[in-house]
Amino acid sequence: MWRTVLGILLGVVTTMLVISLVETLGHAIYPPPDGLDPGNPEHVGHIIALAPTGALAMVVLAWCVGTFIGAWVGARIARHPRVAALVAAGVVMFGVIAMIKLVPDHPTWMAVLGLLLPLPLALIAAKLAQRREKTLPK
Repeated sequence: MWRTVLGILLGVVTTMLVISLVETLGHAIYPPPDGLDPGNPEHVGHIIALAPTGALAMVVLAWCVGTFIGAWVGARIARHPRVAALVAAGVVMFGVIAMIKLVPDHPTWMAVLGLLLPLPLALIAAKLAQRREKTLPK
């Protein structure tokens, strides 16, 4: 049980770190407009309205890459790999739902992809994280 709890915790932390790193890369490629602060909730709607599609796609890419890597890490550690992977996906999906509620100006395609992609990515990551038993040739 403790390995699964540890896998869940490390998977979620990894998910969040990877999402932050990819979003930071996205901000470096597509900086927010001058005078608008992404940390200010009042400015976020304006930033989204002015953001090119590539900048928004980087956010979705961050969710996907973060989910996959975090789910893989969690699944690799946990005794119940699917549980750890699905928790990582659930955290991302919860974040997308919060984004929809707090900043409703996001394009619909972002919300749809953010809610549809994490589960299959987490399950693929869990499958890839399973340890293979080594067999000797006969």
